[in-house]
This record gives sequence, C-alpha cells and structure tokens, in this order.
Amino acid sequence: MKKINTVLITLLLVTLQYHLVAQGIPTLKSTISGKGNQTIIFIPGFACSGDVWKETVAGYEKSNTCIVLTMPGIAGVPPLQTATISYWEKIIADYIIDHKIDHPIIVGHSMGGVLALLLAADHPDLASKIVVVDALPCLSAVSNPTFKTKENNDCSSTIAMMTGLNDDQFYNMQVGMLPRLVGDTARIKTIAHWGVTSDRRTLGEIYCDFQNTDVREKITGIHCPALIMLEPSFANIKPAIEEQYKNLKGVQLVYATKGLHFIMYDDMEWYNQQLAAFIK
Repeated sequence: MKKINTVLITLLLVTLQYHLVAQGIPTLKSTISGKGNQTIIFIPGFACSGDVWKETVAGYEKSNTCIVLTMPGIAGVPPLQTATISYWEKIIADYIIDHKIDHPIIVGHSMGGVLALLLAADHPDLASKIVVVDALPCLSAVSNPTFKTKENNDCSSTIAMMTGLNDDQFYNMQVGMLPRLVGDTARIKTIAHWGVTSDRRTLGEIYCDFQNTDVREKITGIHCPALIMLEPSFANIKPAIEEQYKNLKGVQLVYATKGLHFIMYDDMEWYNQQLAAFIK
C-alpha cells in the first residue's frame, strides 16, 4: 500500500510539473545559501548550470545571501515553451520582485551577463550593482560591425541542428569546441555534461535569439555601478569594446591576465580580487 501511495504521489508531482510547464509558468531553479543583508544573484551563461558559480559562491555565502539560478531547460531543469532573452529577463525580474529581494548585486557570465545588463537597464531600481563576466552588449557586432537585429528572426534551422544530434554527437561536439572557451581543461567534461542534459530545443532557440540581441543603446538606462570583466583576447580590440560600452556611464572595464571565456576558472585569483573589490 505504501509503495502504491509513493507511486501515486510521484505521478501527481510529475503531472503538476507538466501542467505548470504547459501553462508557461516559469520553472526557474534557484539555490539559496548563506545569510546576510546583501543578496547576490548569480546567472550562468549559455548551456551552463548554476554550479558554474560554485567556487565563487563559497567565498561570499558566509556574509551574504547567495542565490544561484539555473535557467529553464538547462542542465536538467524542465523547459518552457518559449526560450528567448527577453522572456528569461522577465522570469528573473519577476523572481526578484515576487521574493521582495532588496537591491541585489547581479552577477552574470556570458549570456547571463547580457541578462544582467538588461535587468539593470529595464528595471533601474532593481539592482544595487551588476557584474558582467565576459559578455558584450552585442556579440554579433564584433565579427559584423554593421550588424542590425532582425525583426522576424527565424530560429528554425538552429533548432533543427540542435535537436538533430543525439546525445553522443552533441557531447562530442561540445568537447571539441570547449577548449576554445575554457583553458582549464579539467572543467570540459563537466561543462559538456551540463549541455547534454539540457533541452536541445531550448538551446537552439536561446542561442539563436542571443545572436540576434543588441543592447548597446538600451544600456543607457543603467544607473547602478557596473563592473565588466573581459577575457584577455578582448584587450586586442579595446576600441571596439569601448565603443560597445560607451553608453554605460561610469563602467569599469577590466581585462583578465590569462585564460579564455570562463574567467572564473582560468584566472581565478585575478577574478576573485576584482569581484571582491567591487562588491565591498
């Protein structure tokens, strides 16, 4: 009898989760640790679990309340029917407002960094500070200076490419690509695992939408302090980087001393020094 009840409860929970997702109710995953007057919210990048912030959080949860997010459809979190940058921004903003989080510091890596910029621009009174780890207001403009967003962006081909790969193919694709993004090769399998346990349609849709995102004008609306930490290679094109951030008043642009895109892994000591100085 006990076994039957357990099965019924499990079925009810699965059914409830299904209906929540079907109705478009956010299935944002948040992990809360620490206790302090200052709340720090951490947003991971494309196809990454919130666990990407594990070492960072360990240094702040003793004196701060740390909230680590994992987005819908990513690393085992149930997906939503819509995966766009604007909708993910709305989910995070609603989370902060609904939970009455008072002026958090928002830290975002890569795509999460763009979400931090959007949150601060569209909700000027929401955050006390933002930290952007290796992200640009318009990544596509680096390779295409005349880039303009498409009004009716068709993501079907990107989604088809993502969903057309089986798990082994997708994992191998990531393992082959990640050495260009993370110098700490011990992290590659972990990051690839997050990707392969993500919903493939979500990855296709959000990646396509991210490539069509340009917030260079919108960041004019940001009034809180902002720290932008960038990988060393961006120092080679400083004029282009500074042009992208010219509308963000008082911005602190700093460049890592070594490593690649995952600065928190590749240049950990420098990264921790910059973050600690800015937060304090």
